Amino acid sequence: MSSQIRGGTRWKRFALVMVPSIAATAVVGVGLAQGALAASFAVSGQDFKVSADKLDGRNLIQYGGIAEGHDLKGNVAHHPVTISGFSHAEITNMCQSLVTPTPLGNITLRLNTGTKPGVPAVATNIYLDVAELDTDAEFENLDIGVAVGDASHKTKPQAGTVASPYAFSQRADRAVLSNVRQKAWATTAGTFKLPNLKLRLLSGDQPCYQDEK
Repeated sequence: MSSQIRGGTRWKRFALVMVPSIAATAVVGVGLAQGALAASFAVSGQDFKVSADKLDGRNLIQYGGIAEGHDLKGNVAHHPVTISGFSHAEITNMCQSLVTPTPLGNITLRLNTGTKPGVPAVATNIYLDVAELDTDAEFENLDIGVAVGDASHKTKPQAGTVASPYAFSQRADRAVLSNVRQKAWATTAGTFKLPNLKLRLLSGDQPCYQDEK
């Protein structure tokens, strides 16, 4: 039986189908005006929403894992996730949002980028800890069941991941996602270029998309 251990949790035949994902960093500095920025984003005790018209990613790798963080009281919290990695990803019309309760009511942090035609957001060596994904997906040369850390694949497991030689995962040379709606716990990227970036703090609940009822 195949299994994977990450964060002290064993996964048996964690089937991963159609879960390429995207996200952006909410840490914005002067480096953005000068080009690429190393990116890392995680939320304590909350997941965040991401939407996009299209994601075109190369060298997809996916496997099961555990996102570790802290809840609002400072206690360690664990969340089962699908870890999705790309060596290169281009994202069109991307929105990322996080709704946070405050004494003054809910406040929404919302980021938009890649909104101009022909000028997508571009990420290299990006990894995402994804909880939910709805999308239309197309894969090229999909290989299901390959071991995590297979030396023949261009995208390696995320740094810090314990990759068992018997771990279950999947990979593809290319993944194209349309009409993306995603919830994630964290993302990291070697570089993330965010053209035409707009970052706003909005009063009330104004996420990138509303959950279906």
